[in-house]
Amino acid sequence: MAFTFNFDIPLQTEETNDKENKDGNAKDVDLKCSDASATDPTKTKNAIEHEPLLDPLSHIENWVPEIITVGALPPLLCLNESVFEKTAPEREDSDEILAKTLNQNSDLITGVYEGGLKIWECTYDLLEYIDDEGETFTGKRVLDLGCGAGLLGILALKRGAIKVDFQDYNSTVIEQLTVPNVFLNCEDDDETEEQNSSPLSKRKALNTSHKLLDHCGFFSGDWNSFLTLMRNKTSSPKYDIIFTSETIYNTDYYSSLHSVFCGLLAEDGIVYLATKSHYFGVGGGLHLFEKFVEQNKVFQTKYLKDVKQGLKRHVVSLTFKK
Repeated sequence: MAFTFNFDIPLQTEETNDKENKDGNAKDVDLKCSDASATDPTKTKNAIEHEPLLDPLSHIENWVPEIITVGALPPLLCLNESVFEKTAPEREDSDEILAKTLNQNSDLITGVYEGGLKIWECTYDLLEYIDDEGETFTGKRVLDLGCGAGLLGILALKRGAIKVDFQDYNSTVIEQLTVPNVFLNCEDDDETEEQNSSPLSKRKALNTSHKLLDHCGFFSGDWNSFLTLMRNKTSSPKYDIIFTSETIYNTDYYSSLHSVFCGLLAEDGIVYLATKSHYFGVGGGLHLFEKFVEQNKVFQTKYLKDVKQGLKRHVVSLTFKK
């Protein structure tokens, strides 16, 4: 979707942000890895777990899939963004964000819509890194945090993850984009398997949908309430891998993001974060988030991939300090 950020804020550079931090004029970001630190007054939307229909694709009209290929990775199917935009008025929209994003021509309306309907550049950077490393996810528990289209979690499913949970701020994103994309890729795998085996494709597809739901979870809401919801589940999950792409654009959200990492990452787990160096007009970026992480002395950060074309972008990992 051809949107822009809905902010009227002077452009800042990393040097400006550094100066503001030294002078004490900018917001001081401080956190300890505890429940008390999970404060984020600007971003509140109660978390809910979504129970998708067994065949969500049958309830979506005028959807057109596109094939996304990255290196040797398995092809990923995704609802086409342009078609999605043109058919937005026809879709169910529990968050009432589709009309707002179109009317305001914006990819980001703070506290209302957090950009989940667009596939951002850094998601492709992280997919390319996974391709370069040849990483598989057999036996892993994975969280796709701020998932949007869900490509990272879908790839983990295709490569053997035993559990993948998808989380996004907006329920409309989960219901109208993430869930259909997951089932679209599942259906594609099922049809491939069926070509030379059995004519009972519809029955097999239904069975596959049941199995898929056993391996997936879908959640919407802000990160603080998502963390609370997950901790209150009968079996509190710990993830071997947390994927998160383009989620550190706003420093107001750092405490809740850090708390999710603290609360849901397994002791030997890893966070893969894909991000731009700086988000002009919004204020966040990797430099500020690194300082934030260093202040709290919980995680160690490692640079994995740098992209210098256009706006500088990076893939980094976070692991618990030993």
